[in-house]
Amino acid sequence: MDDVLLKMKGIDKTFPGVHALDHVDFTVNKGEVHALMGENGAGKSTLMKILTGIYTKDSGTIEFEGRQISFRSPGEAMEAGIAMVHQELNMIDHLTVAQNLFIGRERLKGTIIDDSFMIKEVEALFQRLHIDIDPSETMGNLTIGRQQMCEIAKAVSKEVKLIVFDEPTAALTESEICELFKIIGDLRKKGLGIVYISHRMDEVKAITDQVTVMRDGGYVGTIVTKDCTKDEIIRMMVGRVIYETPKEKSRVLNQASVRLEVKHLSSGNMVKDVSFQLHKGEILGVSGLMGAGRTEMARAIFGADRKDQGEILISGKQVKIRSTKDAVHLGLGYLSEDRKRYGLVIQKTVAENSTMASLSRFQKGWFIDKRKEQKTAQEYAAILDTKTPSVNQLVVNLSGGNQQKVVLAKWLIRDCDILIFDEPTRGIDVGAKSEIYQLMNDLVKKGKSIIMISSEMTEILRMSDRVLVMCEGRVTGDMPIEKATQEKIMAAATLRLEGGEQDGTTEKQ
Repeated sequence: MDDVLLKMKGIDKTFPGVHALDHVDFTVNKGEVHALMGENGAGKSTLMKILTGIYTKDSGTIEFEGRQISFRSPGEAMEAGIAMVHQELNMIDHLTVAQNLFIGRERLKGTIIDDSFMIKEVEALFQRLHIDIDPSETMGNLTIGRQQMCEIAKAVSKEVKLIVFDEPTAALTESEICELFKIIGDLRKKGLGIVYISHRMDEVKAITDQVTVMRDGGYVGTIVTKDCTKDEIIRMMVGRVIYETPKEKSRVLNQASVRLEVKHLSSGNMVKDVSFQLHKGEILGVSGLMGAGRTEMARAIFGADRKDQGEILISGKQVKIRSTKDAVHLGLGYLSEDRKRYGLVIQKTVAENSTMASLSRFQKGWFIDKRKEQKTAQEYAAILDTKTPSVNQLVVNLSGGNQQKVVLAKWLIRDCDILIFDEPTRGIDVGAKSEIYQLMNDLVKKGKSIIMISSEMTEILRMSDRVLVMCEGRVTGDMPIEKATQEKIMAAATLRLEGGEQDGTTEKQ
């Protein structure tokens, strides 16, 4: 019992229309990395928000270091030694990195904030954590991955005894993930307790000591990580077997027409002379390391960013896409990697978000036909199995995976012929992933064409008919799925970084 750091017993929580937690138990020991797993909407984040004072529990008890506690705010939890690194970033874009890390505890020189002191302190912290970020840089200028590393450093910088990591690697590169694992290893050696929420099975197997699984707001069980398999964890999470096997051959018909052609596209410093074709009924997987220019390429095609040069052809006809409105009218849909910033209006309802790309279909004179809007949104919520009390629920109250399904519904209702999915399963559990994969396969069977940008190699190999690889803004590989391997994709993804030549990475269909 001396090793028990945290003990949550019989935690119950109900929101309007949702029984979010049903008498959940959860225990974390000192010096332990404890995975908390479950499908989106299982209650993981709700449980941790109760622990850190964001929500109040309806019933149950929480003991921390042997004392019964109940925090009324994250500040109280922090003072007691509990910090949480949220999946959704809490940084202020217009402030510097150092200013963000010192929010609420700024160092003053007289009546003026001492920026130079804070910069030196953050430099020392980053050096200790092997983070290569300039503390004087404006936070908004950093990539999502680098902002996430700052969020992690902010939590580690405080004198805490337990840290909750909620999907900490979702936006990190492989090298940043390795550095994070080193940080977690050091914290474990110091006797801290770590709660690690993740959907990535390989990470959970590599870094955790125990796994607690939740399903539909309830406690399923706790198992020792080294004594279980990934399949056993998945079965506990979803109550069924999920099969993930690579695609062995392209399912695109030989005579399939070219739906989209991009010729010599350049945009800013991140997209340089990109050319490729997308066929009817094809899933084109786009792979590459963080910063390779994949998202920037997609945004330039969709009209979200200005292109400097290049041509875009749809069904053989050259088109001008000067704005996202032009793209939507031409039959393109774009699911952004940052769903909250670019894909949703989180303070509006599921129904309003689902239909916002197709509003003209729901207009009745000067007004929106709310009955028709709600009926359509309900149909697609059922198709996608979106977990929401009703389509009148605000999107902000949904889990990350269910928010992603609302974005998908928006483009399905629009009935786009060309869909760009940028990290479509980021932060989504294996059950929801499987559902989205099935949806994508159904779409291409109906003749839709999909560009799928993904940082997960297993996802690229499972879903793609053809793989396009980018590095430093250029296409360095174009290969049919039959010849694509992890080794070939990684070789192409690092080609320009290494400055060498690679034979056979580009093969035309």
